[in-house]
Amino acid sequence: MSLTKTKRVSDVAKELGVKSKEIIEFLNEYYPRPDGKPWKASHGLDEQALEMIYDAFGIKEEEEKEEVVTEQAQAPAEVEEKKEEEKKEEVIVEEVVEEKKPEVIVEEIEEKKEEEEKKEEEKPKKSVEELIKEILEKKEKEKEKKKVEKERKEEKVRVVEVKKEERKEEKKEEKKEEEKPKIKMSKKEREIMRKLEHAVEKEKKKQEKREKEKKKKEEEVKIIYIPEVITVRELAELLDVPANKVIAELMKRGVLATINQPVPPEVAVEVAESFGYLAEVKKEEEELEEEALLKEEEEREEELQPRPPIVVVMGHVDHGKTTLLDRIRKTNVAEREKGGITQHIGASQVELPDGRKITFLDTPGHEAFTTLRARGAKVTDISVLVVAADDGVMPQTIEAINHAKAFNVPIIVAVNKIDKPNADPMKVRRELSEHGLIPEEWGGDTIFVDISAKTGQNVDQLLEMILLLADILELKANPNKKARGTIIESKLDRKRGPVATVIVEDGTLRVGDHFVAGTTYGRVRAMFDDKGRQVKEAPPSTPVEVLGFEELPEAGDELIVVDDERTAREIAEKRKEKKEREEKLQTIRLEDIYKKIQTGETKELRIVLKTDTMGSLEALKKSLEELSNEKVQVKIIHGAVGGITENDIMLAKASGAIVIGFNTRPDPKARELMEKEKVDVRLYGVIYEAIEDVKKALVGLLEPIKKEEVIGMAEVRATFKIKKVGTVAGCYVLNGKLVRGAKARLIREGVVIYDGEIESLKRFKEDVQEVTAGYECGVKLKDYNDVKVGDQIECYEIRYEKPTL
Repeated sequence: MSLTKTKRVSDVAKELGVKSKEIIEFLNEYYPRPDGKPWKASHGLDEQALEMIYDAFGIKEEEEKEEVVTEQAQAPAEVEEKKEEEKKEEVIVEEVVEEKKPEVIVEEIEEKKEEEEKKEEEKPKKSVEELIKEILEKKEKEKEKKKVEKERKEEKVRVVEVKKEERKEEKKEEKKEEEKPKIKMSKKEREIMRKLEHAVEKEKKKQEKREKEKKKKEEEVKIIYIPEVITVRELAELLDVPANKVIAELMKRGVLATINQPVPPEVAVEVAESFGYLAEVKKEEEELEEEALLKEEEEREEELQPRPPIVVVMGHVDHGKTTLLDRIRKTNVAEREKGGITQHIGASQVELPDGRKITFLDTPGHEAFTTLRARGAKVTDISVLVVAADDGVMPQTIEAINHAKAFNVPIIVAVNKIDKPNADPMKVRRELSEHGLIPEEWGGDTIFVDISAKTGQNVDQLLEMILLLADILELKANPNKKARGTIIESKLDRKRGPVATVIVEDGTLRVGDHFVAGTTYGRVRAMFDDKGRQVKEAPPSTPVEVLGFEELPEAGDELIVVDDERTAREIAEKRKEKKEREEKLQTIRLEDIYKKIQTGETKELRIVLKTDTMGSLEALKKSLEELSNEKVQVKIIHGAVGGITENDIMLAKASGAIVIGFNTRPDPKARELMEKEKVDVRLYGVIYEAIEDVKKALVGLLEPIKKEEVIGMAEVRATFKIKKVGTVAGCYVLNGKLVRGAKARLIREGVVIYDGEIESLKRFKEDVQEVTAGYECGVKLKDYNDVKVGDQIECYEIRYEKPTL
C-alpha cells in the first residue's frame, strides 16, 4: 500500500473542523499504516483513507461551516451585493419586473422633463389654477409610486429575514447533532443499520396499505354464504384472513380443529360474524334438487280411501304381549323366540270375520330395546299397552306410556292375565291413573279392556275397541300414488341378500318399483307378507318383506318410490357423500380433552359386535355402551349384521378387542383363525347373558379399592437420643395396638407432621412384634427424629377391596 501525499491529517482536520487527535484515533483503529507505526498529524493521506474519513466525519457539514465562516469574513459591501443578487432571483421567480438603478432613473426623468417643457412651449399657455392642479396631481402620483416601492422593499426584507431565521434554526439543529456523541460503527454494523431502516420503512408502508384496505372493506357491506360442510382452510379463504386467526377464533368457542378438518356450520357463522361479515348457511343445490324430487304429492279428498290401523303392542317383559298377538294371529311365535322373549320387531296383518284388517307391530319389552319401542310408536296409529293384572305397572310400562305420549298416539290398555287367582285389575287402574291414564268408567278418556291372552277371554272385545278408535281417528290414505313407507327391521340373508320389513304408509308398493331408502337404493324384486306368501303389491298399512336392496338399510329409514333407477342412485349417492362428510366432522372440543386429561387412568373394553338383525344390533350396542362409567369405558369398535368373519377376528386381534355374536356363528375359516390367534369370541342367544358377562369383564378391569384402617393410637411421653440410632419415642398405647413395620403418622396438635412406618418397636430392651393398649413401649420412626413430648402416633394399614360397577 503506497502513501501518496495529497493531504495531511492536520489539513483534513482543519477542513472538517475536527481535532487531529480524533482523526488519528479513527485511522489507527480502522486504517492502520503498513509499517505498523501510529499515525501523526504530519502524515499524508491516500484516496481510500480520505474516503473513510469523509464517510465517518461528514464532508457536507464542513462545507456548510465554511460557507458560514466566509459569509462572516466577507466585507459588508460584498454582503450587500449578494443580497441584491438574491433579491433579483426572487423577483424573477415571482415574475416581478426587475428594478432599474437610480442613475438611469435620474436620466430618464430629465429627458421626460425636457420633452414636457417642449410640449408646454408648443401648447397654449395655461392659467395659474390649472398649473397648480397639475403640479399637485404629479406630486400625488410620485407619492403613490414611492409608497409602492417602499412596500416592495419591505416585503423583500421580510422574505430575507425569514430565510435567515430558517437557516439559523437549521444550523442550531446541526450543532445539536454534532454535540451528540458519535458512535463508531464498522462497515458491517452500518450495513445492518441500513437494512433495519429499510425494513422498518417497508413495514410502515405495509401497515398504511393494510389500514387503507381495512377502511375500504369496512365501508363495504360484507355478506357471505357458508356451505353446510366447510373446512378451516376453505373458511379462511372465504373470509380472506389467515388460517391461524380462524383456528384461534374456533378455540375461543371451544372447538379444536386442524386446517383440513371441517367446521360445524353454526360455529362457522359465529366465526364469520366475529370478522365483521353477515353470514348465512347455504343449502347445497343438490339437496334442494333432492327435496324437490322427494316432495310429497298433494292429496285430494276424493282420492283418499280408508286404510287399516297400524297398532303397536307395548308393555313390560313377560306381561303377555307376544301371547296376545299369538292368540290374535292364531300362531305360536313365543316358542320360537330365545328364552320366550321377543328379540326383534315382528309385523303382521290380521283379517277379522267382517273383512276389516288390523296391522300389528310387536315391540320387545326388555329395557335394552328402548329405541325399537320408540320406532314402533313413531309409525303407528294406536298403541295397545299390555299390563299384567298380577304384576301391575313396571318401569318399561311407564317408558311405553312416555313413548306413546311423545308421538301423540292414543292408548288402549289391555289388562292381561285376569285368569290368574292373584289378579287385581283395579290395582292396575289405580296405578295407571297416577300416570295420566284414567279409565272411561272413572270419567276419563282411556279405554281399558280386561283380557286373558292364554284363554282368549275378551280378546274379540279388544279388537272391536281398536276398530272403534280407528273409525274415530278417520284413518285414510291414497293408494293410487307412489308409495312411501318406513323400514321396521332389516337383516342380511345369506341366500336372499339384504332383506327389510317395510310398512307402507301411503300409496301402493309394487314389484318392479325403484326406491330410495336412507343412503341405499334398489328395485323391488320380490315381496312377501307376514305369513311368507309372495305378493305383487302392498297397499297402505300393509307390512311386507322386501328384496332388492343394494345395501342393508338402517331401521327407521324412510322408503320412497322414485321414477327410475338413475334418480334413485343419484339421490342415494348424494346422501351417502353427505353422511361421510358428517362422519368426518371430528372436531374435538376442549371440554372433551380436559375430561380425558382428568380421567388419565381410564380403561377401555373394546368389542366387535355381530348380530342377526339391525334392531338387535342397535339395542345391544346401546345397552353395552350404557355400562360405561368414569373409570371403565365400553367401546364398540365395529358393529354389523351377519355372521362372524375372518375380518372381524383380525380386527379384534389388532385392536385387543373381544368378539360378541348375538344369534350368529363364526364361519369355518373364522373359527380356525380365532383358535390360532387366540381371540376371545362369545356367542349368545339371550340379551341378559351378554350384558351380565360384559359387566363381569368390566369389574375385572377396575383397580382394587384402597381402604385405610386405623390399628391403634399411642402418646409420646418421653424422648431419648441414642448415638447411631436417632431419637426414640417413649410411648403409651392409648387404644388398639402398635405393630412393627406398619404404616404410621406422627400428629402434632391435630396436624400430620410425618407419614411413614414404624422401623423398630421395643418393650424394655427386647424387640417385639406388637404392643397392645395400656402398655408402654419404645418406638423408632423410619428416617425421622423430630419427635416431641405430647405428639401422637397413629398406626394404620391399607386394605384392598374388590370393586363393583
